Amino acid sequence: MTLKDWKDSGTYFKYKGNYQIFHVESGVGEPLILVHGFPTSSWDWCKIWDSLVEKYSVYTLDMMGYGFSSKPMNFKYTIAAQVDLWETYFREKKLSSFHILAHDYGDTVVQEMLARFKENPRYEFDIKSVCFLNGGMFPETNFPTITQKLLLTPFGVILKHFMGRNTLAKNFKKIFGKNTQPSDREIDEFWEVVDYNDGKNVIPKLIKYLTERDTHKIRWREAIQYTDMPKRLIDGGVDPISGKHMAEFYKAIVPNADVVILEDIGHYPQVEAPKEVLSHYYAFREKL
Repeated sequence: MTLKDWKDSGTYFKYKGNYQIFHVESGVGEPLILVHGFPTSSWDWCKIWDSLVEKYSVYTLDMMGYGFSSKPMNFKYTIAAQVDLWETYFREKKLSSFHILAHDYGDTVVQEMLARFKENPRYEFDIKSVCFLNGGMFPETNFPTITQKLLLTPFGVILKHFMGRNTLAKNFKKIFGKNTQPSDREIDEFWEVVDYNDGKNVIPKLIKYLTERDTHKIRWREAIQYTDMPKRLIDGGVDPISGKHMAEFYKAIVPNADVVILEDIGHYPQVEAPKEVLSHYYAFREKL
């Protein structure tokens, strides 16, 4: 599947009047929601999409500021705002019960969903299970890249002008596994969705989620610890941001933790090792 194929397979719905949200859905069976990471998009799921839609009704979208969706400069990009978007989408699609597979930034978005689920006995959405891929769910174990740290400073609005395809390539090569490096074509496609519709202009706004992780540290941690739906973490172990060190912390604090570590895989398991991710995800689902 090419990036053009992916875009052609999706469509848009209007959010809050004038924002355009790109989404893709396909398949039959129980609903499965895919929640992408930073700074990329739903395209991250392309290598496992065809297999997943043979088993489930799969839904995904590009969150505000990402991919082919709207990227307004005057929008308040918070994790809560992204969950509000997802909840609107669930209502649009009449989805009241579903499973979730999330990655990176998407993990944090799902933590906020779980917090709402935990805090509201009448929460209108029934989350049947959650599978996390690499993500900085716990600030104690999250080690952002130098670029991410700089984007958080006042220099971020200047730095964005110097960001380009080569910047992305340099950063991605550091966080992918040694033997599972992204191809030139993959870097081109990743950058295309990041840069689409002047996307790099909103990156300094999007990355503020790193500070939110500190603000909501306890609430979001407890959302994983004290919700009782089945959960699994599939973690690329050599990821310097949220690899084996994060997985070990997860094991230590999450009751009855279900953790799979892919020893030689980096930050993007679904891109680097799609067959392994599918195998471990299907095994997780078969246990439910």
